[in-house]
Amino acid sequence: MSKGRLAGLRLVTAERGQIEFQQVCLDDLLVADHRARQVWSYVEGLDLSALYGSVRSTVGASGRPAIDPAILVSLWLYATLEGIGSARLLDRLCTTDMAYRWLLGGVRVNYHTLSDFRTEAGPVLDELLSRSMAGLIAAGVVDAGTLAVDGMRLQAASSSASFRSGERLEELHGAAQATVRRLRAEVDEDPGAASRRVQARRLAAAEERARRLEQARHAHESLEAHRGEQAQRQRKKQRRDHKPARASTSDPQARIMKMGDGSFRPAYNVQFKTTAEGAHIIGVSVTDRGSDRGLLAPALDEVEQRYGVVPQRVLADGGFDSKADIEALHRAGVELFCPPHKGRGDPAAPKRGDGPAILAWRQRMATPQAMAVYRRRFATERPHADMRNRGLRRVLVRGTEKVKAVVLWYVHAYNFIQFRRLALA
Repeated sequence: MSKGRLAGLRLVTAERGQIEFQQVCLDDLLVADHRARQVWSYVEGLDLSALYGSVRSTVGASGRPAIDPAILVSLWLYATLEGIGSARLLDRLCTTDMAYRWLLGGVRVNYHTLSDFRTEAGPVLDELLSRSMAGLIAAGVVDAGTLAVDGMRLQAASSSASFRSGERLEELHGAAQATVRRLRAEVDEDPGAASRRVQARRLAAAEERARRLEQARHAHESLEAHRGEQAQRQRKKQRRDHKPARASTSDPQARIMKMGDGSFRPAYNVQFKTTAEGAHIIGVSVTDRGSDRGLLAPALDEVEQRYGVVPQRVLADGGFDSKADIEALHRAGVELFCPPHKGRGDPAAPKRGDGPAILAWRQRMATPQAMAVYRRRFATERPHADMRNRGLRRVLVRGTEKVKAVVLWYVHAYNFIQFRRLALA
């Protein structure tokens, strides 16, 4: 009883020990225009044949039935819209929040299932992105004639302290292999079953560490080769960066990149392809390259592969001003609107070694009309802000494939909002 309660008052107080019998229907507990209902209606219209094809539980077979993939898709899509990116938190919400309980419809899930499905559904989500946008582009609802390409740096799960030089990686890899050989010998020789199980778990952990170190060694070799090619391409006798290449032992595919706040942290470079009209995301890729230079031509190849169309115009910021990309877009008949590097002298003036494509690009960007077209790129920053506001700042998964899977959930959540706007327009 709370302090200060006066005698003689008539109050209705909580009685939590009373047993009650309630007859409720989940469908009656959610308002008609709730977003969860909209998400479920949207998921029902998706072609999830790839997910249903992976289900192995059939009629007449033994074992528990599998969870309907449509339920898992709707759960993660709605959770992403609500800014939920943790499988454990989503697991708790599935028992406490009415919207998630409505989506489940009495089905039970756990965080292991939710976490595995989130990353394993990446290829299906990528295919759904192509299918959902291809029809709109073919119908003229989405205009892919002017494409904006921009990158977003996502902080990786690894720390800067996990990066090691090539020599140190060789030492760690040798020590890990020695540990694996020793544990394998102990597992084979120990007659005790309980002890063998403990040794087996230790062996699995040692093998996983050795596998990550092997991937880190390959990543280090790739970095060294890329530096050598870049130095040779730029005709430099000495590399600009004298620091030795390093790779992460916990996330070999992550790279140290310059972030938006000016700091350097392990990250991934996510490339978004967005239509200038309507700001629809029609393409996404994840790379370990810290620079955007050289990524315009692959962006056009991705759009052409997905939809069979080539944009007439491409808008990109100054970080994409690669001469090779400018020449490739010029040969494809695509106009590039990208501001030239601001150095000494007139940016529009011809430079030594400029070809016809570079000269045309410099002259184009020197006109006020071209700058007006380029400014349309800023409208495509809205998808970035939307995903950042929903929690896409750091990924807790490792590897480009899993990172892309997580990003695709945010892409589908954003496009879901765009589809709703088109439907209401």
